[in-house]
Amino acid sequence: MLSLLKIRNLALVDELVWELGPGLVGVTGETGAGKSVIVGALKLVLGERADKSLIRSGETQCIVEAVFELEDSAEIDAVLEEGGLEACGGEALIVRRVIGQTGNRQFVNDSPVTLNLLKRLGEHLVDLHGPHDHQSLLSTERQLAMLDAYAGADLDGYRELWRAWREKQNEWEELREAESAGEAELELLRHQLAEIDAAELKPEEEDEITDRCRRAGNATRLVELAGAAAGLLGGDDGGIVTLLGEVQRLVREIEKLDPSVSDRTLGLEGAVLELQELERTFSDYAEDLDLDPREAAALEDRVNLFETLKRKYGPTLDAVLAHRDRCADRLDAVDNRGERLDALAAEAAALREKVDKEGRAIGLKRKKAAPKLAKEIAGQLRDLGFKQSSFEIQLAVHREPGAAGFESTEFLFGPNPGEPLQPMRQIASSGEVSRVMLAVKSALADQDATPLMVFDEIDANVGGEIARAVGKKMAALGERHQVVAITHFPQVAATAARHYVVLKEVTSGRTRSRLFPVTGDERIDELVRMLGGGGKSAREMAVSLLEG
Repeated sequence: MLSLLKIRNLALVDELVWELGPGLVGVTGETGAGKSVIVGALKLVLGERADKSLIRSGETQCIVEAVFELEDSAEIDAVLEEGGLEACGGEALIVRRVIGQTGNRQFVNDSPVTLNLLKRLGEHLVDLHGPHDHQSLLSTERQLAMLDAYAGADLDGYRELWRAWREKQNEWEELREAESAGEAELELLRHQLAEIDAAELKPEEEDEITDRCRRAGNATRLVELAGAAAGLLGGDDGGIVTLLGEVQRLVREIEKLDPSVSDRTLGLEGAVLELQELERTFSDYAEDLDLDPREAAALEDRVNLFETLKRKYGPTLDAVLAHRDRCADRLDAVDNRGERLDALAAEAAALREKVDKEGRAIGLKRKKAAPKLAKEIAGQLRDLGFKQSSFEIQLAVHREPGAAGFESTEFLFGPNPGEPLQPMRQIASSGEVSRVMLAVKSALADQDATPLMVFDEIDANVGGEIARAVGKKMAALGERHQVVAITHFPQVAATAARHYVVLKEVTSGRTRSRLFPVTGDERIDELVRMLGGGGKSAREMAVSLLEG
């Protein structure tokens, strides 16, 4: 349930902390007192778009925070994990909206989220109905979902099969309808494939061959430099190695006369050996650079081939090879078009057989459940004042399967005897639609997993006795759900397990709305106000409503 709602600087509300309880919660107050702010705050929690006009005058931002206690968080956890957030795991879910002058932000359990994710969460948290919020009841898709919930029809497996079948069917149709490739296109594909295959490309060889080609192009200068370095090191007439040999001879003479010097000349032998090795390295390097002109030309041709292919087919050799694979796939598709069509047709037929089997099973559940649900809704409608009304659930069976099966549905309602039943979307009276919505919700109370139901003045345009029936029906719903009823009718407010009043007051020249609970005499006083009188009879009526 919704255990806590905090509002700060939203419209006329400067600060409100509302701890709700279970069951039916009634909210009353005079017109303009600010009851709509509560609905507005809940809509923000549900992900409705907002702008800075909602911010209380003189403030820079408004904040709405809602805390939901969830007994079963499986559906919420699935949405959170899909959005990259941690699951609740049975813990509280905290939703916070911040509306600022320069932008809006939203958070779930202190993690920033997108507005779209918040809307998806809201669909599982709150079911809000006002005088004009009945699109879910008027939508035939939603009506079918309600019937499926009552029938216990799980469409997840069917939808997965249906999507797989449609994808395979679409693939077959696209291949069948595609124009056959022209001879010019085929010739081009064959030429490109042959050109790339002839190159026998290995992407890992490009760097090595490019380096070798670069060295071959500078071979003359490199040989000259390496030869000069080798000559300085090992030249017969004063090379460094020769001079160090003379130094070695002198050191040996010194060591004969003074052996203690040997500790100071330990590195000389190693230096001579390293320089001799360096001399041989330069000499070998110069010999290796002496390439055969034909080999050098072959390296240059190979590099040029790389560049030519990259200019034609991609910026890298990997891209060239990827283009080669696309050419091969296209040629294969054209050459084997008939075989591919046959294979796709067989795969689609096998999937369609599974779709039909699963769809028939779902259709059977719907056929059995439709009259039962219609009868239950009709009974709920009689409790709400439609004593002689009729209600039917019409199922239409289609030859081709859709995303929701082979059937579509239409809720038909006839409020008056002798008049033909009409689809719900053709009923003009918002009061009638509101009561039908309440009847449907009551019939589906056990199947509806939404924690909180909010009814915003759906008792408008009904009489006192009907209002009393509406209140009792909401109270019955409150035994299985948390229900918030914002109402002008004392008959409805009196059935609530908890009663709150919204009051508008002026303090220090500023108008603000506040909400407070009423019990005992205060609750009777509020019901008397709603009854429109302050006499003894009104008070007795208020007491009788509470004793109900």
